[in-house]
Amino acid sequence: MSATDILGFQHRLLSWAETQGRHDLPWQLNPTPYSVLVSEIMLQQTQVATVIPYFERWMTSFPTIDALAAAEEDHIMAHWQGLGYYSRARNLHKAARYVVEQCDGEFPSDLKGLECIPGVGRYTAGAVMSFAFDRYGPIVDGNVKRLFCRLFAIEGQLASSTVSKRLWSLAEQLTPATDQPLSNRRFAQSLLDMGATLCKPKSPDCTICPLANQCQALASNRVSELPTPKPKKTLPVKTAIFDWHLVDQEIFLVKRPADGIWGGLWCLPEYQQPLDQVAETKAIGRFRHTFSHYKLAAEVINMAQHRSEHQSGKWFALDTLATIGLPKPIKSFIEKHTAKAAD
Repeated sequence: MSATDILGFQHRLLSWAETQGRHDLPWQLNPTPYSVLVSEIMLQQTQVATVIPYFERWMTSFPTIDALAAAEEDHIMAHWQGLGYYSRARNLHKAARYVVEQCDGEFPSDLKGLECIPGVGRYTAGAVMSFAFDRYGPIVDGNVKRLFCRLFAIEGQLASSTVSKRLWSLAEQLTPATDQPLSNRRFAQSLLDMGATLCKPKSPDCTICPLANQCQALASNRVSELPTPKPKKTLPVKTAIFDWHLVDQEIFLVKRPADGIWGGLWCLPEYQQPLDQVAETKAIGRFRHTFSHYKLAAEVINMAQHRSEHQSGKWFALDTLATIGLPKPIKSFIEKHTAKAAD
């Protein structure tokens, strides 16, 4: 693209965002490297409307990078409960400790330095540079991928290295340089807003798009075909058996390993053998949950005795469960069945 084309793109995008973009999201107010990092990690694979109350509670409880670094894991996981993808919360905790311990509490102000922070990749580093420092920081998230694929008629799977390189190359060209009079903060937000509110996955409003004249997908009537959709796949179903022990308004829970599903969260003990091999049990109930890669069909039973490998667990009073991290389907099951018992 020529310098004139790039400048025209930047000005049209910024002009549109001036009146149509989002300007009052909580993380846009007085942005700091820390608040930007929190918002960007929360927004991964999660809608803005869902994130807002979580972000506000998080910043109230952990207002600084030092406060997060010093926090207990259970306290952190309790604040993340319901957001899913719990490794993000652990990564935020690791990032806080890294910044406090390795960077004297100050965020690096360059892309390479930011990418050294645990859990911070190329996109998040660019977002911190753009939103917190208002400096050159190319970003490519799902919204930007969709916008660029349509504008430049880019075909192929988004996860492929060829498509990824093309998208990042475009972002690097189109992002204003730090010495330009254009705001990197405004430009980055405008890109995200264009994809999120106008160039949407379904029913994009091309009639009012300021970039319509240069959109190759629109010119060839291929807007609905780009980006290239993922091949459809059928999710496998996995079964699991969980052990239920509720005594005098206290429930027995174990902390799951840090790696794997629901890592680091408190959960009903999981039993690994088939149900027909479990002796002396009482059926409590069932629940289903869909993960990104499979569906879980769970059976909850009451075993006659605790097994030795679960003795590392703890008893929790039901009225204290809000203070620890629980997987959402487990929390819902406990609430449902303890409410039944109380009726």
